[in-house]
Amino acid sequence: MEANIVIGITIIISGYNCNKEILTKVKITIMLEHETLVQELAKKHGKRRDSLIPILQGIIEEHNYLTDADMVQVAKELDISAADVYGTASFYTFLDTKVRGEFVIRVCKTISCSMKGKIEVLHAIEDMLKIKVGETTSDKRFSLLETNCIGWCHKAPAILINDTPYTELTPQKVTEILQGYLKKQSK
Repeated sequence: MEANIVIGITIIISGYNCNKEILTKVKITIMLEHETLVQELAKKHGKRRDSLIPILQGIIEEHNYLTDADMVQVAKELDISAADVYGTASFYTFLDTKVRGEFVIRVCKTISCSMKGKIEVLHAIEDMLKIKVGETTSDKRFSLLETNCIGWCHKAPAILINDTPYTELTPQKVTEILQGYLKKQSK
């Protein structure tokens, strides 16, 4: 674990004055929580190479994205190279390696959805949330992404919000759906 000591620096976290020693303890605690999660997931799914994706999915389910430290810890736990873990995480679009909002909106970008009005639905989302594809709202509640087929071509256009699919969308319908999410309490 790393412990950087800088004398004379005060850091403000959520309105509270914290010195560097307290901040280091918080960082170490978070690292230990992530390490424990990886160990628990390895016990559940096994320590074989084919356990990699379920373990990465478990981390995302708990923390919403994969940190570099998470991926290094997974590599150690499974006794595989960090490059294998990074390669897997960067290949699959549902394995986020960046901080995302509480609600991740994935808009299907296949030809089926495009032909059925995906562009209008996407514009309605962008207009309502005031973000573009690849961005997260300033309050960290919503992230907007495009992704490959989500398996709902027969009911296009479709989106996923976290793990929930919404199909046969129109700009009006997606606006109503998002209004429901806007009313939800944050975690």
